[in-house]
Amino acid sequence: MPFQESEELVDVKAKEENTLVLFNDDVNTFDFVIESLVEVCNHDRVQAEQCSIIVHYKGKCSVQSGTFAQLEPMCTALHDRGLSASID
Repeated sequence: MPFQESEELVDVKAKEENTLVLFNDDVNTFDFVIESLVEVCNHDRVQAEQCSIIVHYKGKCSVQSGTFAQLEPMCTALHDRGLSASID
């Protein structure tokens, strides 16, 4: 039986689980970062405080996971607040 080649195109951004990563900076206060995570990422206060401490000491923290379509508006909102974030 001859080899049969098939090709399937998959929209990776639509299917894969992505992560929203927040990066440390020397400009924004803990309170501002915590408030931003509560408002933008729907964290409770304790979760936002923990993420801000991790960002401070480790340089970055994964603050949310989901599809690219879910995370893109959150990433934009964090950028609009002057925070450094990316989707991985």
